Amino acid sequence: MSIDADPPELVHLDVACGVATITLDSPHNRNALSAQVRRELIAHLDTAIADPGARVIVLTHTGTVFCAGMDLKESKGAGAEQQGVTEVPRILTTIWDSPTPVVARVAGPARAGGVGIVAACDVAVAAQDATFAFSEVRIGVVPAVISVTVLPRLAARSAHELFLTGETFDARRAVDIGLINSAVQADDLDAEVGRYTGMLRLGAPGALAGAKEMLRRERPATMAEDFAAMNALSASYFASEEGQEGIRAFGEKRRPSWVPQD
Repeated sequence: MSIDADPPELVHLDVACGVATITLDSPHNRNALSAQVRRELIAHLDTAIADPGARVIVLTHTGTVFCAGMDLKESKGAGAEQQGVTEVPRILTTIWDSPTPVVARVAGPARAGGVGIVAACDVAVAAQDATFAFSEVRIGVVPAVISVTVLPRLAARSAHELFLTGETFDARRAVDIGLINSAVQADDLDAEVGRYTGMLRLGAPGALAGAKEMLRRERPATMAEDFAAMNALSASYFASEEGQEGIRAFGEKRRPSWVPQD
């Protein structure tokens, strides 16, 4: 009797020097979000976020394409409740709400759901020859789920234009409209990602998580209410264990305890 072997892993996780690298490795379908990729990506994100040794998460890929969006072969013929896109909110929310900063390393094209993943990350760096597109309308669907992470990044005019036309745009324009942070020559991509991860590893884990939460909070109706809330938040962090360690380290001209010693 033969025993079916598990299929090869399509998403990998490696943790080294405080950086958890999650790699989409499904080049045969342009790193599309198949059921297996979705399942493994969520599992590795959860593992990396729970790992105290992972100070930064880098989301990258093998092959020439970052992520082509949903796997359309799996979507064909399925009813609304069976569509894999219903699992995408879990991926985007996990990245968006991650207390650990997430950096996207984009060395090739990102389309549809792939752009939604890029937008969900805290920092996104792309090679200058990488391209992006909200291609949904051209196959008769709507960029609905990914709009939750994309629209907070984009200028309204750009969002209307690109969502409705499906036009392909380059990394330089992606920077201009706020989708990504930096576009560099392909040979400089790893160095640029390293520059960001190096800076992020200097931040206190609790303070980074708190800053992310603060950036995404709803602002009160009045400035007085906002100052009251932010004053209380600031004072709590100054008095926190991390805050006090940081103050001591500054005075003693040494690195705080959370900074890796490598």
